[in-house]
Amino acid sequence: MPPPRHNTKALNAPAFDARAALHAILGIDLTQIHGLGPSLALKLVGECGTDLSAWPTAKHFTSWLCLAPSNKISGGRVLSARTRRSANRAAALLRLAATTVGRTETALGAFNRRLSARVGKAKAVTATARKIAVLFYNTLRHGMSYADPGGERDRRRRAGSAPPVAARRAGTTRPAAPHRAGGAPW
Repeated sequence: MPPPRHNTKALNAPAFDARAALHAILGIDLTQIHGLGPSLALKLVGECGTDLSAWPTAKHFTSWLCLAPSNKISGGRVLSARTRRSANRAAALLRLAATTVGRTETALGAFNRRLSARVGKAKAVTATARKIAVLFYNTLRHGMSYADPGGERDRRRRAGSAPPVAARRAGTTRPAAPHRAGGAPW
């Protein structure tokens, strides 16, 4: 079993070692996925079970959780692409994990922050919860091991990109190159 990512004990954690118990039952460590602690992983396995063969693909699984968009199409036009409302406890747990992971310096946290700046917090949480659900499904169903690429990759990618939208709107960007007088700008 890989070493735990965090050694802190939560106040409402189970009295037994949930991580070791889950590893003994499943043969894999779900807590390596960012956002899933031992208690949350235990609750997810309790809600979804250990055999995810009822869902042929991860897309079926996320649709069952109501984390995938429900496209309403009529006459070839998309009328609505919202996610359905759900009373599914597993979906609520995944949204909670997505909210938590949004404050971390991981690839999932960077994804959440990038999306929340573009489309808003609620949609970003749903999209991140869907991404965590796909990782959960692939880990349980196919035995995939999760290795976080890290938020550093996102920072390196943005290093050479355009300045943030707020800076562009405020006009605090670097000045353009001066044009030659009387000549074409190119």
